[in-house]
Amino acid sequence: MRQGFVKVCAVTPKVKVADTAYNGDLIRKLMKQTSKEGAKVVVFPELCITGYSCGDLFLQERLISSAKDELVKIASASEKLDAIFFVGLPMEVNGKLYNMAAAVSHGEILGMVPKQYLPNYNEFYEARHFTSGTDLVTSVTVGDEEVEVDPDIIFVCEEMPKLKIGVEICEDLWTPQPPSISHALNGATLIVNLSASDEITGKASYRRDLVSGQSARLICGYVYASAGEGESTQDVVYSGHNIIAENGSVLAEAKPFSNETIYSEIDVERLCADRRRMTTFDIDEGNNTSFSLKKATTKLTRFVDPMPFVPSSKENRDRRCQEILMIQAMGLKKRLEHTNCKCAVIGISGGLDSTLALLVTVKAFDLLKIDHKNIVAVTMPGFGTTDRTYDNAVNLIKCLGAEFVEVDIKNAVNVHFADIGQDPSVHDVTYENGQARERTQILMDLANKRNAMVIGTGDLSELALGWATYNGDHMSMYGVNASIPKTLVRHLVRYYADSCNDKALSDTLLDVLDTPVSPELLPPENGQIAQKTEDLVGPYELHDFFLYYMLRFGFTPSKIFRLARIAFEDTYDEETIQKWLKTFYRRFFAQQFKRSCLPDGPKVGTIAVSPRGDLRMPSDACGRIWLDEIEKLI
Repeated sequence: MRQGFVKVCAVTPKVKVADTAYNGDLIRKLMKQTSKEGAKVVVFPELCITGYSCGDLFLQERLISSAKDELVKIASASEKLDAIFFVGLPMEVNGKLYNMAAAVSHGEILGMVPKQYLPNYNEFYEARHFTSGTDLVTSVTVGDEEVEVDPDIIFVCEEMPKLKIGVEICEDLWTPQPPSISHALNGATLIVNLSASDEITGKASYRRDLVSGQSARLICGYVYASAGEGESTQDVVYSGHNIIAENGSVLAEAKPFSNETIYSEIDVERLCADRRRMTTFDIDEGNNTSFSLKKATTKLTRFVDPMPFVPSSKENRDRRCQEILMIQAMGLKKRLEHTNCKCAVIGISGGLDSTLALLVTVKAFDLLKIDHKNIVAVTMPGFGTTDRTYDNAVNLIKCLGAEFVEVDIKNAVNVHFADIGQDPSVHDVTYENGQARERTQILMDLANKRNAMVIGTGDLSELALGWATYNGDHMSMYGVNASIPKTLVRHLVRYYADSCNDKALSDTLLDVLDTPVSPELLPPENGQIAQKTEDLVGPYELHDFFLYYMLRFGFTPSKIFRLARIAFEDTYDEETIQKWLKTFYRRFFAQQFKRSCLPDGPKVGTIAVSPRGDLRMPSDACGRIWLDEIEKLI
């Protein structure tokens, strides 16, 4: 339960229809089993104490009273178990029968939630036996306890106040206005659904979309536990299709017709962080009932993606790349149209970022039906330029039909060094940045000469780390890569290479992808790149991971470190992750001044660092409390 994680579980017992004693024993055994596995929130199906498919047996007093007796035993069995359990049963209140969900924990029945929407079509005739509980606010006596009944109860954990649980039952979710909407607006971060959904062809995929979609719409966790084998098959079959979802992502899903118990961890801190960002998500306090759980570290079994910016499947990745390239190109197209600019100037180094920027510029020119010759692609060999990157730059420009311009900067930089008294043999920051600023000056002046616009090439990862020369590659007239992280840049270029139908261009792009990332500001060693960026600032896959969880959810360094250890378990050890996490935070805070005067550029994802939108951060903010936490991680 530390750092916002709570282990949840959906259970489908193999019930015997109308055998409440057998079902009660089985539920209690499963309570012990799931609690032993570390589950803190355990959800059973609808009417699981009796079985859902009892039909007119629900009108029998013996069945109703025995189900109530079993609930007392179930509550008693929960006394020594550290979890909250949700079970379903029929319950008579004031002469009417209701389909109820009961919450039990530490020997107590915390409250009961009635089903509000009763199906009365096809093979389901719940209205024959049950009454809607929409307006039922009362209390009932169960054993020696007086138990609150209310469709709007929110169960709140004392030790983790952000864990607030709302309850709905099966059909409630399938209606135009599910109760879970009001539960979420009353603060619930987790919705549990006790269900008995029959299985017919095509229904499983619809059900999965319904559950994941509701979790996304409400920015919540969702645990859906459904009836399965053991129910009557007189007219329909139940598959035990259990689902655990969080904000649109399915974390766990039961195999069909297996009565499988599924587990995962809901990150309530992440959900609350998302809700904080969405100022239209207004929460009012509901009818809260508290429960208690022991604080303990939750072992994570959920998948932690080491590449959060990159879709895992090729189909989704290709679709995302196509969409991003269009967003970038449309942003540039609008800027060119607005300024009535028919020409663009772009520096081409033979590296990934400038390659992507050129591809985007070509696409924008195609949309505007402007000849590629109006793209002035400039190579500017310097002290660190290698034959490989130079050849790739030249080949790329030729393949795309842009105007090729070469300006060797070495003489101009040496003159500048003489002017300021810089010894060219001293390869310090002045030596490096002098080259970057000379290149930017050339691009800006060429743009003036051609009545053109300078296209920026820097990416999101470099901006986060401040890995750009102020008033050098930091500056442009429109930065098309400003919200593209380095890990995604690679896939965008790869997608273009795979789909361009031009072998020469594809071969060049693939070689660019295979070239180490480098600013090439230091002389080569034996003809090879001497300055590799990731040797200096750390692996971009780590920095992109840190950036995603820091800005997207506001996670603490210790939580990011915990997730990174899982995501990169087979790649980096703890010391390495801690080292580069420290570098990331140190540079992120120290380099904000570069982001505070960032040129315009299109936002393509959920994270960007524009001072006009996503990151309104003071340039003088101190990162001490974050760095102090990192020091204590190991």
